[in-house]
Amino acid sequence: MSYQAYQTTAARTEDPRSAEYRLFGQVTRALMVARECGPSELSKRADALDWNRRMWTAFAADCSSEDNKLPESLRAAIISLSIFVSRQTSEAIRDNDAVDTLVEINRTIMQGLAPQGQGAASAA
Repeated sequence: MSYQAYQTTAARTEDPRSAEYRLFGQVTRALMVARECGPSELSKRADALDWNRRMWTAFAADCSSEDNKLPESLRAAIISLSIFVSRQTSEAIRDNDAVDTLVEINRTIMQGLAPQGQGAASAA
């Protein structure tokens, strides 16, 4: 089975929580790579930061939907966190050290999304 066929099959059978975990992993890895980029690679850092902000914006939009089945308090917390991530992203564009906060937030969320039996060490 080719890698692409495997990805297609996995995407079809993956539950939403696993898909979110996988997305957080991909975005967080991109942020970690971007953290190490030098000044000549500013566009790479900007792309990773933009991806992270767009992901969080999508989660906030989903949480603002009346069709969302999460508890209202959790939805509000995710929306608030999304607003903080947006502000922190603006800071990270100017200060590379601020990327660490974004990575830490994503890792914390990943710990909550991790499949049972998967430790925090596997987050990102």
